[in-house]
Amino acid sequence: MRLVVQNDKSLGNGAVAVGRRQRTARRARVHGVMAVLVAAAIASGCAQPGGSGTPAVPGAGDGSETAGSTTSRPPLKAPPPAVHPQAKKLKSAQEARAARIAAARRWRLDGIPLTPPPPPARKPRITTREGFEVDGHEELGLPPVFTTIPTKQRVVFLTIDDGAEKDPAFLRMMSDLQLPYTAFLSNYVIEDDYGYFGRMQRSGVVLNNHTLHHPYLPALSYRGQQHEICRMQEIIEERYGKRPLLFRPPFGNYDGATLRAAKSCGIKYVPLWNEEVFVDHWEYREWDRKIRPGDIVLTHFRGRNDWKGTMPDMIRRFLNKVTAEGYAVARLEDYL
Repeated sequence: MRLVVQNDKSLGNGAVAVGRRQRTARRARVHGVMAVLVAAAIASGCAQPGGSGTPAVPGAGDGSETAGSTTSRPPLKAPPPAVHPQAKKLKSAQEARAARIAAARRWRLDGIPLTPPPPPARKPRITTREGFEVDGHEELGLPPVFTTIPTKQRVVFLTIDDGAEKDPAFLRMMSDLQLPYTAFLSNYVIEDDYGYFGRMQRSGVVLNNHTLHHPYLPALSYRGQQHEICRMQEIIEERYGKRPLLFRPPFGNYDGATLRAAKSCGIKYVPLWNEEVFVDHWEYREWDRKIRPGDIVLTHFRGRNDWKGTMPDMIRRFLNKVTAEGYAVARLEDYL
């Protein structure tokens, strides 16, 4: 190795200069020895097996090396850059919206259904609507009967009764749109295809009680009403693994015996409805024919045998109206 020493032109002649030159020469010799050692070390590293030129790291192997081993190892790979949680959340939201847009186009909606707000951390207090009480309603602790959830959020709740129509396209549409709804089932129309409603439940839909045979309950005795409600509770629990907490009387008709029987069967709430949607029109409970925040909307499992269209046609009419009026569809059970 050639050692280059810069000349110091500022020095003059004499003993001082000579002494400095001697010290400089000694330092040069020391540096020369060090350079030789460094060159030898580099040459030793280059001569490792495999010829990679990468110095070995003793003790960093897979357990086969011994102390002082110089086995070469591949260079460590840098870990992938971490993705910020907010970036992940944003990407997920963008993907969800893109899927929602695609689903809205696929099902020929007028607009993209609005995303509902998060469920309230503090559930609203549910009470019986004025004029819907029975004698001793509060004193007996009977289930509240209501048509609207008390909330200021611009949400509505879709509920579907009985189970007569079992349209696979309806299940695909609701799954594609990620649209929540609540089902109230009667055994006499679902017993020919329990599996259809099992698929519905697996998609996140809660299955609730609409009696065994859909009778006009006030015409029955207390025991007769109790059988209609309690036996349906048992069937839903046997078939779907969960006993309902919600009950809707057929036609919306009930009396004190109905609510006492429902309570004895484990029912906690009796939701009715404020609007009803069909495939070709809407009907309203209120005189001004307006949707309000928290309204419960009723429809039925029906198809071309009863309507001038299909269940997807009905859902299209429902969504086009509520979306145009600035409402999202929320899950009823999240507010109870």
